[in-house]
Amino acid sequence: MPKPWITVEPGWRLRNTAGQELDPLLFRILQAINDTGKLTESAVRVGYSYRHCWNLIHQWSAFFGVPLVELSKGKGARLTPLGEKLAWAAERVQARLGPQLENLAVELDREINVAISDSKPTLRLHASHGYAVALLPDLFAQIGTARLELQYLGSLDAMASMARGNCELCGFHLPLNLPCGELMTRVHKFLKPRSHRLVRLVTRTQGLYLGQGNPAGVHSLGDLTRPEVRFVNRQHNSGTRILLDLLLEHGGIASQHITGYEQVEFTHAAVAAFVASGMANVGFGVEAAASRFKLDFLPVAKEAYMLACRTDTLEQPAMQQLLGMLRGPEFAAQVSGLAGYSAERAGEVLRVDALEAVLAGQG
Repeated sequence: MPKPWITVEPGWRLRNTAGQELDPLLFRILQAINDTGKLTESAVRVGYSYRHCWNLIHQWSAFFGVPLVELSKGKGARLTPLGEKLAWAAERVQARLGPQLENLAVELDREINVAISDSKPTLRLHASHGYAVALLPDLFAQIGTARLELQYLGSLDAMASMARGNCELCGFHLPLNLPCGELMTRVHKFLKPRSHRLVRLVTRTQGLYLGQGNPAGVHSLGDLTRPEVRFVNRQHNSGTRILLDLLLEHGGIASQHITGYEQVEFTHAAVAAFVASGMANVGFGVEAAASRFKLDFLPVAKEAYMLACRTDTLEQPAMQQLLGMLRGPEFAAQVSGLAGYSAERAGEVLRVDALEAVLAGQG
């Protein structure tokens, strides 16, 4: 009997004083048009007829009193400024709430499977949020005899969770070729050479998110201190926030001089959506999110995203299946579609005392 698969998705309502309420399907149609530039392709993507999608757009253009989509013969479809703003709003809701809702879905899934006596073994992964690690549960479900249960925590919090025995695997990211002695001291509090092993996942690029054409004229981290530049940050103790603070310290840049430094979002996508909306000039995160929101991107640093586990976990069949998947062509193919990501040497097992050499580009 197939196991139920739980997802929790955000939903929001928009209504006028007459009680008319926006059909949530409209947001999916607008997002599809934004991605494809064609109403025909968008209708196929959302699973409704062309006529139904166009009637819905026409109905809600009348609701707002201005068009949401413009159709041009030979040029396809494009969103009007209001259509873009509605599509952005829906994406921002998903970007901000997505990881928390995924964590909730995992908790519900666990309880339901206890209730139905599902004895399938579980490999628990607590990890910093990222586009590559998010691929793992679905890919593993296709080949594994166990279940991979992914919950999102900040990098250091994920290590602490594994140290407490709350998970078998943790996922974290650390900068390459950047002095980070204090951070490594914190890492070695949780990861011990005799007790743990590391597994390479990906390398990825982090940098500055900028509006198209870089209207703010930002060309380095130092430009963040200019008074007219508005920044949006990641939350305290996230791996990306730790990386940014290291870069600022290394560059002698005072964070208190950055307008918006205390304005935070909880995912790369949420930061990118914030910049794409014009609510900030600049954000910081992985290149894949900038690509998703059609932002300019200024590379600043490269990172190694690693998994860690106890040495005895490596011998478990589920872990061996996961390593095989990481070394396989399907994972590499999916990672190749993520801007700024590389799966080179994914699945390679390393000793903890090799970590410094890896981060220095020597391992």
